[in-house]
Amino acid sequence: MTLFVRVAELRSFVAAGRQLGISSSAVSKGVARLEERLGVRVFQRSTRSVSLTAEGMLFLERCRRILAEVAAAENELAGTRASPQGRLRVSLPLVSGLMLPVLSAFAAHYPQIELDLDFSDRLVDVIDEGFDAVVRTGELSDSRLLSKRLGSSRFLCVGAPAYFARHGWPQGPADLVGHACLLHRFPTTGLLEKWPLQRAGQDADIRLPPGMTSNHVETLLYMAMQGHGIACLPDFAVRQALADGTLATVLDDWTGASSTFWVLWPSNRQLLPRVRAFVDFMAEHLLPANA
Repeated sequence: MTLFVRVAELRSFVAAGRQLGISSSAVSKGVARLEERLGVRVFQRSTRSVSLTAEGMLFLERCRRILAEVAAAENELAGTRASPQGRLRVSLPLVSGLMLPVLSAFAAHYPQIELDLDFSDRLVDVIDEGFDAVVRTGELSDSRLLSKRLGSSRFLCVGAPAYFARHGWPQGPADLVGHACLLHRFPTTGLLEKWPLQRAGQDADIRLPPGMTSNHVETLLYMAMQGHGIACLPDFAVRQALADGTLATVLDDWTGASSTFWVLWPSNRQLLPRVRAFVDFMAEHLLPANA
């Protein structure tokens, strides 16, 4: 039943085999044995795709309910253990300065959970790639996933006071053309991240002159602190530097756009204790002031 459900959800023998750790031929043979036992075809196969038959759709709903009950029974037994344990595969955005302290605290709190962490800015397929959970920002579009809001961050334009003393304080977006702008480049796509400058619902239409580009937020933060230019960074990245005066904000009337962080996990699986522990811990500790 597990094999059948994986093929039905992924629409691929190869992807199902990869997720289950077996060959695609073993998956095909397993489906053939299932169809022989049932006396009906559950899949329509072609060289390019796999789709459910009408009988397969009926059988899928039954199998999901049965497997959910089995998983629930296993979870009840797992819940009797002293603490959650096992391997937890998580995908996270490339903001290690925000994530690492919370992940360290989580690892200390749950030493029996083996963390398998993947930092990436690409949109991963949680189910197809076998992740237990992902942390992401932006709009949610995959109906196969459940989600919990972790909090939000605000973007700020910042620079070192010494830099502004040398080059002047920009009073509006148009003034940025005379400054060195430290721009973030997305590692996967190679595109430059647009600064979310707007006021009264109107976006600032300006081409920013690149003083430097980097695919690493912490690098942009460091270079801004060293007086090499102006960066547009999330508030959690610059909070300490603003507090101790290493950085100062500019264009406050034009900034304020926020980005919401979410933790997501597959809706077609029972929530394992280790996944529940991760979801709850991140919701409590990642951005508690902005939740």
